[in-house]
Amino acid sequence: MPHIVKRMLCFCGGVAVNSVGIALITKSNLGTSPISSVPWVITLHWPAVSFGMTTFVMNAVFILVQAILLRRDFHAVQLLQIVVNVVFSALLDVSMAALWFFNPETWWLRGLGLLLGCTILAFGICMEVSPGLVTVPGEGIVRAIAVVTKVRFGTVKVCFDVSLIILSTIMSFLFFGRLNGVGVGTVVAAVITGQIVNFFNRHIRFVGAIERGEGAV
Repeated sequence: MPHIVKRMLCFCGGVAVNSVGIALITKSNLGTSPISSVPWVITLHWPAVSFGMTTFVMNAVFILVQAILLRRDFHAVQLLQIVVNVVFSALLDVSMAALWFFNPETWWLRGLGLLLGCTILAFGICMEVSPGLVTVPGEGIVRAIAVVTKVRFGTVKVCFDVSLIILSTIMSFLFFGRLNGVGVGTVVAAVITGQIVNFFNRHIRFVGAIERGEGAV
């Protein structure tokens, strides 16, 4: 099988796995991931609008902001993010529906679901990033801000995630008068997901790493 096909399959698989991870984190009812916190709070306030739909709108805004910030440096290939956005948003709704039965009441079961969701999400991120094909909207906007401001990507990523958490927290209090959709799980997901990504990258050889001659250490 040609390497490009393997890379595409790995990327698409990563997008699908990510949707399951985010859905499981969200269904654990301890607060969703930072990148999903704003659309999830909106969905809780307007249940008629699905989680996938609010996620699609937010990611579409991210793509538009990238184009505005980068201007001539926003290349046509980056428009493939639109396709990724459509697929991911649809899969997120499918994953949420598939986990209809998972409504944990006890703290230990919620915590278990949160940790499993973060692990699945981290694995999906590795699959998605390793092929080096298309930048997803959430990462794309961080890269665009980093390019324009000349600030390190990691620093921008942390500030961006914190900003989303603050915004979703404000929206939660405005909509419900309390925290709803944002919680300790949001912070946990922000802290441990990256560490799990690093673990997988050290111990598993993904498609892109194999092609570049890299491997587990």
